[in-house]
Amino acid sequence: MQKEKVIIIGSGPAGLTAALYTARAVINPLVISGSQLGGQISITNEVENYPGFPDGITGPELGEFMQKQAEAFGARIMIDEVTEVDFNNGSPFTVKTHGETFEAKVIIVCAGASPRRLEVPGEEEMIGRGVSFCATCDGFFFREKDVVVVGGGDSAMEETLFLTRFINQARVIHRRDELRAGEALKKRAFANEKISFIWDTVVEEIVGDSKVEAVRVRNVKTGETSELATDGVFIFIGHYPNSSLFEGQLEMDERGYLITDDHMATSVPGVFAAGEIQDPTYRQIATSVGQGCAAAIMAERWLEEQEKGRG
Repeated sequence: MQKEKVIIIGSGPAGLTAALYTARAVINPLVISGSQLGGQISITNEVENYPGFPDGITGPELGEFMQKQAEAFGARIMIDEVTEVDFNNGSPFTVKTHGETFEAKVIIVCAGASPRRLEVPGEEEMIGRGVSFCATCDGFFFREKDVVVVGGGDSAMEETLFLTRFINQARVIHRRDELRAGEALKKRAFANEKISFIWDTVVEEIVGDSKVEAVRVRNVKTGETSELATDGVFIFIGHYPNSSLFEGQLEMDERGYLITDDHMATSVPGVFAAGEIQDPTYRQIATSVGQGCAAAIMAERWLEEQEKGRG
């Protein structure tokens, strides 16, 4: 069994920032990347709202820079997935991947969250080519264009209202005949001239070659199908934290987000969490970076206190 001081689970902005800070503290962290090295930014075409890049930067480039910086200070990145953890007996903790078993004194969980997908033909292929799960990230690239928005909850309306700063028109496609969003958001959305609604309808396919060109939709009441031309598809049907691995190990809320205190500590001493796995509110690169930094600093301090206590 390989023994480590710090294992970081996840390689998105939170995980790579935690790796940078713990590496600079000469802790030589091991980052277990997960299925997607770089996290969600690896599928973000362009990033223009992260400080320090006035001309913008692609998501993969930003992830690569973060990775190289962490590795330059001694972080080690392992391309593998964690399949099992044991936090129930306290530090040191056991972490298993497909290929190896580790023992670590401190864990920083940065496994992220995933946007819920429509799971229709064309969706996966068009991510970054007109399909987006983040208006804040990508709305600017649809200036004066027509888009469709899928969803009817608070997030869908908040994101659609944000999109109206840039777009020409947003058609909201919702499978029901009324929104699930709160009254204040509904009122604002109905009053906005750039927003229209297509009720009782689901998207069955996203059509395009090198970019989104249309969506095929079906009315759930009549069964009628049609094709709507569009420049983009924004999907807001919710997120889910990648936390199933930690069920029965760490305290989480009713939605599955890990619960942390102000110091990014979870319910188990020595286990910290950062980024979208514990943040259902902001879900931005900048906030995940800050949370990863905080988790790393507190993990360093916890480890130091433990080692002093043993001394």
